Amino acid sequence: MEIRIKAKKEFGQNFLVDDNVLNRIVSCVAPGSDDCILEVGPGRGALSRLLVASGARFVAVEWDRELIPFLHAEFAGNDRVEIGHGDILRVDLHQILTSRAPGRKWKVAANLPYNISSQVLFKFMEQCDLFESLVLMLQKEVGDRLTAPPACKEYGALTVLLRLHFDIRREFIVKPGSFRPVPKVDSAVLSFTPLPGPRVEVGDEELFRRLVKGAFNQRRKTLLNSLRSAGFDDGDGSLSLALSRCGIDGLRRGETLSLDEFAALSRDLCAGKSLA
Repeated sequence: MEIRIKAKKEFGQNFLVDDNVLNRIVSCVAPGSDDCILEVGPGRGALSRLLVASGARFVAVEWDRELIPFLHAEFAGNDRVEIGHGDILRVDLHQILTSRAPGRKWKVAANLPYNISSQVLFKFMEQCDLFESLVLMLQKEVGDRLTAPPACKEYGALTVLLRLHFDIRREFIVKPGSFRPVPKVDSAVLSFTPLPGPRVEVGDEELFRRLVKGAFNQRRKTLLNSLRSAGFDDGDGSLSLALSRCGIDGLRRGETLSLDEFAALSRDLCAGKSLA
């Protein structure tokens, strides 16, 4: 069924129309008839059709209400397909997925709108135990950040926080001409494999997240000053002592610290907090 609906700027829609790219994404997802697949933002259903053809249990969440009846008509009569209307940032993924396939882990496929991609990534991270794998298309700039090594401009809080819970691999680049309307930037398809537990012990994950975000909040400041500004009070010298115990020079910048160094500092600060 052909869906004649134009992309809406307010939803950040750019519909993928390149069959070669669609097939490559399907190869990354590797859908099977025993799989459970969640698609976020199916749009006009180009990728959905290929995923559904595998026979997998399929759930899609679409925010554009105008597309819902067309998608329902496209997959009418297939009791393994469910199309729901909702904002992926607001829906209860745990309830949706566990109620439909108790005890199962889901594969995710998504062409994420550029304007909410970081928020969606954090939501997936917070519920990573629901997933077997995720294949996500993102703005290339975001993909570069997620795969960046320390001490480069792309490396940031998003890099560190996502790496704690996922193995992340860039699959391929997608050029603007593969979309309608044509975006102004390249995109990248990345694969995320959830780890069975955090890659390294951080002590308290809430404190760890505050620490990482604080370290990158003012990138031109030294680590010591950035963390002071973020509320890690050094009035009694405890922050300087923690840095010293971890072998981290407070005059470094946050972007130079590895995940292991952030984790060590988080554990030390957490231990100090518990003794206070």
